[in-house]
Amino acid sequence: MMAPLVAPTRRIFELALGELLARRTAFVAIAAGAPVLLAIVARLALASGTATFVVNGNRLDTESMFGTVVSVLYLRFVVPALGLFYGTSLIADEVEEKTITYLFVRPIARGAIVLGKYLAYLVCALAFVLPSAALVFTIMVPFADMGMLFVPLLRDLGLIALGLVAYGAVFLLVGVVFKRPLVGGLVFIFGWEPMASVLPGYLSQFTIAHYVQATPSGAASLLVVTIAALAAAMRIVEQREYVLEQ
Repeated sequence: MMAPLVAPTRRIFELALGELLARRTAFVAIAAGAPVLLAIVARLALASGTATFVVNGNRLDTESMFGTVVSVLYLRFVVPALGLFYGTSLIADEVEEKTITYLFVRPIARGAIVLGKYLAYLVCALAFVLPSAALVFTIMVPFADMGMLFVPLLRDLGLIALGLVAYGAVFLLVGVVFKRPLVGGLVFIFGWEPMASVLPGYLSQFTIAHYVQATPSGAASLLVVTIAALAAAMRIVEQREYVLEQ
């Protein structure tokens, strides 16, 4: 069933990747570059002795600081922000700019359009964010400790990649279903998710962030959510009649 989608998906992927790199590189570059800049500042401050970083009365070393950077900056901000910014725009922008009909007149299944655009987002995001995290690791962790911490680094990179996969798919579906998805998405990732994570009970299970960090069981759950969101988005686009406003 998936075989007929391979060639058209590749064509849309190549087209969408070029558009993303041409139009949205600045945002992803800033999002991926900010942690690197902060890591340089923190490393210089620690090396000069002009600053110390203390949590719960304990002084953080560079390894602990890297884990904090991954948890707070990447998994709580960079990853969901990129998933929201790209995911909601993949189809919604085409509708808003009234260019979606140009895609639909091609002899290509609509599902391939959705899948190709999603894969283009994923490649673009991974190509910026994973090297950014690896560079932060190189800056903050002493060379002598890098070998010992290589496996944790791979785990952290896997969490970041998993977050980009899941947030992108979910917000792609949101962008397909809702006409103005960006505001709701911002409330979800910067309002609901932080609040649910500190509330008692099972509310945190209604967030993506909970499963991103609850590996390996969380990884399986997120893969199911990702596949379901992509399948739903493809089916909706296949069946919806798009009447563009004049």
